[in-house]
Amino acid sequence: MKRRDFLKAGATGTAAVAASTLAAPAIAQDVHQWRMVTAWPKNLPGPGVAAQMLADRITALSGGRIEVKLFAAGEIVPGNGVFDAVGQGTAELYHAVPAYWGSKSKGILLFGSQPFGLTAPEQAGWMIHGGGQALYDEIYARFNLKPFLCGNSGPQWAGWFRNEINSADDLKGLKFRSTGLASEMCSKLGMAVQAMSGPAMFQALQSGALDAGEFIGPWTDSALGYYQIAKNYYWPGVGEPSSAEECAVNLEAYNALPDDLKEAVQRACASLYNDVLTEYNTKHAQALTQMVNDHGVMVKKLPDDVIVAMGNAAGEVIAELRADEDELVKRITESFLAYRKLMREYMPYADNGQMNARMLDYNYD
Repeated sequence: MKRRDFLKAGATGTAAVAASTLAAPAIAQDVHQWRMVTAWPKNLPGPGVAAQMLADRITALSGGRIEVKLFAAGEIVPGNGVFDAVGQGTAELYHAVPAYWGSKSKGILLFGSQPFGLTAPEQAGWMIHGGGQALYDEIYARFNLKPFLCGNSGPQWAGWFRNEINSADDLKGLKFRSTGLASEMCSKLGMAVQAMSGPAMFQALQSGALDAGEFIGPWTDSALGYYQIAKNYYWPGVGEPSSAEECAVNLEAYNALPDDLKEAVQRACASLYNDVLTEYNTKHAQALTQMVNDHGVMVKKLPDDVIVAMGNAAGEVIAELRADEDELVKRITESFLAYRKLMREYMPYADNGQMNARMLDYNYD
């Protein structure tokens, strides 16, 4: 798809749909016809592609007993309305990211991404082996939802900037697009943070309503054309060391399934996590090379003092979560911090050690 198609598909207004689209799903011969609403334009490289993969996989693993039809952002509800739509039963499931639902509970944000937090494999480890899934279930049950992680973008980028960033002072007053806990970190640094869709970010950069912004990473970002406006592409994306994608199912619809179909939904989501992550990493690498070679993108590292300032701001955000008046938010935060501490102590010997060794100068390729 061309970038203008994504911009058109990503409009925030809800498209008109026939009344038959919104009718209660038919169940004939034990076939459940489910509607998946998403936060993305259809087939947007990265999350839009992953959403279709999930719809197809649930249908396949259920042996066709759950037929999932995907509706992109704006076809039934706008992208930022999918959480409520599924909780209320307008659709049976959605594909989005937890980073969009901070207005529901700050605790939800920790399941998607955390500034200076968990990598994609660590995030899965917390959910599966560190008690994260039980807490994820508990907080989403408040909204009549059953959640699953179903993918991850891997390390995101610090973003696209019109001008160079030389110190933390350069961030003050900067009109910047971000979401989730990363947006709170940026606000503490004096940035004027705005939340918006990826296609809307392009338009805001183009008009001057934004000075800079981050969305995902090279694969998705290149499709949306940010490099046409802002050439300075900064790393590391410490605001989102990874960003999990999620599927949430209407809790009543999920509980009404027989056990084998519940298992099919669960396995479809779990089986996609690594597929989606590795596709992102592969295509991010390919897209970055193309943007640098063909479009003059300048890849730059954030200065260390800027990263330290961001880390201190992120620490303030986490301290506020630890002091939240909601007891469940406190439990989620402490569970996340305990798993982060465990991985922080181990990974310098494991993944970090291997990456550092690979960068040394020796004959190999």
